[in-house]
Amino acid sequence: MGEPLLEVRGISKSFGSVAANVDIGFAVAAGEILGLIGPNGAGKSSLFNIIAGEIAPDRGAIRFAGQEIAGIGAVACARLGIGRTFQVVRSFDSMTVLENVMVGAFLRARRSAAAMARAGEVIEFCGLTARRDVPAHSLSPPEKRRLEIARALATRPRLLLLDEMLTGLTPTEAQAGMRLVRDIRAQGITIIMVEHVMEVLLPLIDRAVVLNLGRKLLEGAPAEIVRHPEVIRAYLGDRYGG
Repeated sequence: MGEPLLEVRGISKSFGSVAANVDIGFAVAAGEILGLIGPNGAGKSSLFNIIAGEIAPDRGAIRFAGQEIAGIGAVACARLGIGRTFQVVRSFDSMTVLENVMVGAFLRARRSAAAMARAGEVIEFCGLTARRDVPAHSLSPPEKRRLEIARALATRPRLLLLDEMLTGLTPTEAQAGMRLVRDIRAQGITIIMVEHVMEVLLPLIDRAVVLNLGRKLLEGAPAEIVRHPEVIRAYLGDRYGG
């Protein structure tokens, strides 16, 4: 295997006296789907924010496509090809679905026509064509999550960070979301997912990194993760222990 698309080395971050991340390290290959697993307070959100450039680590390094990116900022990370969604949807509610996605497209497009064309492609890909011209505030919760993904995809990312995209969905909606994730990977986009719905996450991912109290507890394939006693007790419950 060649050089990983993303390499996280010795990342540590504290907020006051609270250590959010302590010496976290892992690598992600191009085309892989990696899951970040852990309870509330495990350090998933801070690590996501560090990878996306939202915050700088106190120590450690992050290489993306061979370039050091720790602390360079969210806009610079986006320009290099890191897209993300947010756990709390951040749509421009008074703007239409098309206009929201065009905001992402303008990262690459210089003209409105090009941004509109790119936005239209992504809206169709995400199954929102029928809602293209409605204001974002009128979307259902599953549609708002798809809008988040569409706006991120409009930036043409090489790496997509999905923050609890499937949380709170019905089983039917979650299955549709899983198909969308697989379709995104089929386009050659590498994915890191934070997700609490293990029944949905585990069939999707190639590997998982398990965090606990800011530290990496375990890294491995889903079949290894679900058999690890500490993971079973802390995160998955006894129903996975058979």
